[in-house]
Parts: sequence; structure tokens; C-alpha cells
Amino acid sequence: MAGRTRSEVEAEIKETLGLVPHFFSRIPDDLLDYEWEIFKKIELGETLIPNKYKELIGIALHSETKCRYCTLFHTEAAKLFGATDEEIQEAVHYAKNSLGWSAYLNGIREDYDDFEKELGQIKDYLASKG
Repeated sequence: MAGRTRSEVEAEIKETLGLVPHFFSRIPDDLLDYEWEIFKKIELGETLIPNKYKELIGIALHSETKCRYCTLFHTEAAKLFGATDEEIQEAVHYAKNSLGWSAYLNGIREDYDDFEKELGQIKDYLASKG
């Protein structure tokens, strides 16, 4: 670990979360401090993306990976950071819609260069309407 003992890291986790979740207790000693610091920064800390939006992204992402642990975690975290049920529903619906377009474009083997060119034209047009 990065200079801290397992008990020191677990004490900080307990102080932050109220308990040491079982999944943290199973992380090897030499990785715990590192994994906790990343978790604390990305999941709990203020980053460039506001926490509510990060959690809505997490819900959308894991609605596709079908990880029930991650979907539950990000749904509850989103609510803690102020997301409404309607925002959560919209995030999931957005994922469904985006994944559908991905399946369609890949399935018909849309020419990527043509797609990129047309997207540039659409972007320029919309920006000109500004």
C-alpha cells in the first residue's frame, strides 16, 4: 500500500461511508489504499463532471452492461446527489436509444467516413443557426 496500513485505510472508509463494504474487505492489502483513493476521488469527489451527472452516466452505462450491483449503486448514488426518478428514467431511455442506433449503424455497416463527413456538415449547419 502507499504508506498506509489496511487498518488505517479501513478506518477512513468507515469514517466516510459508515462501514467498510464487504467488497472493499476482499481487495488485497497491497491494492486497497490505491483502490480506495480512486473510488473516493471518482465516485465521491468533485470532478469536472458534477456527481449527479456522473451517476446518471453510470446508470446508463450499466443498464447496458447489465451489472445489477453497479446499476443499484449508481441509482442510489444519483438519488443521493439529487437526481429525480424522471432524470434516472431519462438516462436509461437515452442509453436504450443510443444503443439502438449503434446496433443499427453497425448492423448495416454504414460507411464511417461518410458518416463522419455528414456529421461535420450537420454540426456546421446547426452552429450557423446558433
